[in-house]
Amino acid sequence: MSWTGFKKTLNRAGTTVMQKTGQIERTVDREFADEEAKYKIYEKECNVLQKEAKSYLDAMRAMTATQARMADTIDAFYSAADRNSDGAMAGNAYKRAVEELDNVIGRELDAPYRATVLDPALKMNSYFPLINEAISKRNKKLLDYDAARSKMRKLIDKPSDDPTKFPKAQQEHDDAKEIFDALNDQLVQELPQLLDLRIPYFDPSFEAMIRMQCKFAEEGYEKLSGVQRYFADNVRDDYAAGQLDAQVEGVLQEMKELSICGGN
Repeated sequence: MSWTGFKKTLNRAGTTVMQKTGQIERTVDREFADEEAKYKIYEKECNVLQKEAKSYLDAMRAMTATQARMADTIDAFYSAADRNSDGAMAGNAYKRAVEELDNVIGRELDAPYRATVLDPALKMNSYFPLINEAISKRNKKLLDYDAARSKMRKLIDKPSDDPTKFPKAQQEHDDAKEIFDALNDQLVQELPQLLDLRIPYFDPSFEAMIRMQCKFAEEGYEKLSGVQRYFADNVRDDYAAGQLDAQVEGVLQEMKELSICGGN
């Protein structure tokens, strides 16, 4: 930091303290405060959106990867018992189906999702540091303006014997006001425009996300429904009739009666 910058920082810190103690009047701009508050909410929402959008993709990857590991275990389990049984054939078909679904994530969801959902959210969030820097600069210039105004008013209330002091103070006031007004007006005009653009900006991302979710669900239904043909007709009928739960409970009861499971 340069010496000039260091002095400005000290002066602004002093102005802030004097405003808190009521020695310098603080400018209150309700219009800017309202726009900044709405902007901060939007910034927070965008950060959450980016985080959750990434979490969704990570969760989809984790789900299909876990399915694939489960399918390996089920396939090995049935194959070890009877490789030619209906259960072994169903287990192998399930393994192939979930492996294809796992490939779908990488081929048809990962890259398009990044391009149409994650990248736009990341791009929007990349603008916020620049906007926050502009807001910070505006706030610093406001301190300069308040300090210059206070200095000029003191000279009006109590004129100095030095005739050059007031014209100099008035020029400093006018310069500070001009700089502050330019920054403030720009933010008051452009922050609402930014918020107005959020819907048309994110609409394509939202539509793409829905389409990709539908595509993945359709792929999953198509591939997993093919596994059902390896089950006996009575299994499908029992499932439709809600009888599978009772059958599972019956098998569990038989297991409980085994001596190694604590039975008598």
